[in-house]
Amino acid sequence: MATAAPPPSKRRRQDQHDKAISESSATKGNTPLVVFAHGAGAPSTSEWMLRWKKKIEEELNAIVVTFDYPYISGGKRKAPPKAEKLVDHHLDVVKDAVSKHPGNPLVLVGKSMGSRVSCMVTTKEDIPVAAIVCLGYPLKGINGAIRDETLLQLETPTMFVQGSKDGLCPLDKLENTRKKMKCPSVLHVIDGGDHSFKIGKKQQQSTGVGQDEAEQGALKAMAEFVSKSIPEEEGRV
Repeated sequence: MATAAPPPSKRRRQDQHDKAISESSATKGNTPLVVFAHGAGAPSTSEWMLRWKKKIEEELNAIVVTFDYPYISGGKRKAPPKAEKLVDHHLDVVKDAVSKHPGNPLVLVGKSMGSRVSCMVTTKEDIPVAAIVCLGYPLKGINGAIRDETLLQLETPTMFVQGSKDGLCPLDKLENTRKKMKCPSVLHVIDGGDHSFKIGKKQQQSTGVGQDEAEQGALKAMAEFVSKSIPEEEGRV
């Protein structure tokens, strides 16, 4: 004997339930989990960090986790220690974020010093990092030496977003480093941008490209890079 089909109203409810579960699972699998680290001189609550956090959330459709390193948390204004001393705290934040958002592809993003520590975290332990995005990587140290040791150890796809007038990362030096890196890397240059991507008014007038437009271009490039870097199986249910 054939089993009677459920009434139409019940079938609709079941279809809607199944669709909701499917969409929830797909969002979980495709939504990047971004751990976003601040630079040396300003905490996660600075205007720059808050603005870029919102931009990343919107453009990458991402869950963005920010945090403060201990030397600057709670309103402190101490000089930052060596980047190596910040790795353990950063790693703890990453592990905590992953435990709260299992199944979301992990992307590490950092501003200046935070990008350098993000790279160190990736090489320290076997963390499933899908991509790294460095916003203003400080390639040159205080003494002018090129700090490329960590970059040369990376195996994770890495993106650099750099201002063309960033004194801490001459583009020719970065290009030499990228040629030696083992991992795939891409570079997006903000023309006329300084270490924080700020473009002078004369530059904006001469090129016709405003600050917001230049930053939005960088964010679109980031979104494309992250999308290509996430393994296909991470987006599957």
